[in-house]
Amino acid sequence: MSALLQQLNRTTIQAPSPPERILQFGGGNFVRCFVGWIIQQYNRQAAKPMGIVVVKTTDRGDYRDWQKQDGLYHVRIRGFENGSVVDHTERIDCVSRIIHVHQAWDEFLATAQLPAIRYVVSNTTESGIRLNNEDRFDDHPPQEFPAKLTRWLYHRYVHFNGAPSAGCVFLPCELLEANGDALLHAILDQADAWRLDRNFMRWIKEYNIFCNTLVDRIVPGIQKDQLPSVWQELGYRDAMATEGEPYHLWAIEAPESVRQELPLDQTGLNVVYTDDLKPYRTQKVRILNGAHTTMVPVAFLAGVETVRETIEHPVLGPFVEQALREEIIPAMGGPAGPLERYAEVILDRFRNPSINHRLLSISLNSVSKFRVRVLPSLLDYYQNIGRLPHRLVFSFACLLRFYRGSWQGNAIPLVDEEEVLKFMQLVWEDCDDCAEDVHLLVEQILAKDRWWGRDLRKINGLSRAVAEHLLCIENSGVLDCLSNTSEKIQSR
Repeated sequence: MSALLQQLNRTTIQAPSPPERILQFGGGNFVRCFVGWIIQQYNRQAAKPMGIVVVKTTDRGDYRDWQKQDGLYHVRIRGFENGSVVDHTERIDCVSRIIHVHQAWDEFLATAQLPAIRYVVSNTTESGIRLNNEDRFDDHPPQEFPAKLTRWLYHRYVHFNGAPSAGCVFLPCELLEANGDALLHAILDQADAWRLDRNFMRWIKEYNIFCNTLVDRIVPGIQKDQLPSVWQELGYRDAMATEGEPYHLWAIEAPESVRQELPLDQTGLNVVYTDDLKPYRTQKVRILNGAHTTMVPVAFLAGVETVRETIEHPVLGPFVEQALREEIIPAMGGPAGPLERYAEVILDRFRNPSINHRLLSISLNSVSKFRVRVLPSLLDYYQNIGRLPHRLVFSFACLLRFYRGSWQGNAIPLVDEEEVLKFMQLVWEDCDDCAEDVHLLVEQILAKDRWWGRDLRKINGLSRAVAEHLLCIENSGVLDCLSNTSEKIQSR
């Protein structure tokens, strides 16, 4: 029946796109449901609505279906808000076009010549803001996101002769601490490596504003097998339809000038401008994202598929709650009361019956996610409490087992950087599951300081504990090992 439905585009729907003011790197489920949705709400009230140019930065996929839809798509918001059930769908029409840099590099660079472009948003995952020594100035395109952005900025600088008015406001959405500062430093380092004009680097620092930001919304998206029924409700075929919870937070550390020119916080949205982002970030990344990343490999290897199933499971649910209350929150220091109340809110959001948040959708780039979201809690707990947090260590062991790429005869669809996948495959192929091999495998992985930010073998007892958990998982399965771990914790 869906074949009889009309294709969603600006011919079948009269929806003119607003003037292009935003350059957005990335177009995945989250940024469509978060940034696109927020700008859509803003445009309803703004005297000068803003259009978005989406830039596809990687060579995986091509967004061809989205291009056929002329940038249009729908967002469904489902869940509870202020005690009431929320279930409504909205068409997003603020995306004017999609540019794939691997297919249309010149078109991408040409957007740098648009004087109206003022804001640059990015959502390239935690591993996106980094450099590659092999990237060259004349690559079409260079590999890494900061290199692509440096080329775009240099093109803009040259085209406008370094005019102050050509500067932009950057709002990165990557879950990195001080993500705006990190992006600025990456661009400057790339410009220095390419030996670009020093005046260009001064223009970057003086006339562009890099804001540190924090984003928060659970966006499970819509599974492909659910799309036909969604299309029937919409009356159109929409390959880019997505779904998220009502809750949203965009905390932005910005000067007063940005607050005045972009009054997102004056439109009824949960957008907060602040002078100090750190408390918002630490609470959200450690508790919400930390709980997600902690549960994913454990619950998946236990045969569970979604976040809600995990929280409602008689063994996995207590594991996640205890990891939050007894390890993650104590590692953060400070008054426990506000953090525990925030954890309660998060657990209620996890239980949202309207959200089908699949674990595999959270598992993308899990190594970099573990480093940012869980490892700080593990290390702070060890430093402050004087012993290892057993539940977080168990999750770490499950993460390594997850990256073996198969479990109980079934392949695990791993998505991560090529270097990570190749190394994990290599060390697991050399492992015969005997105690000696497993200990060696753990040592090799924990030694990857480029992944973890330090050599984790130096944390007393960590290699041994991870190896012991891995052996238990292999021989007894996750749930039995969790029972044994809980007994050990209670007997301490």
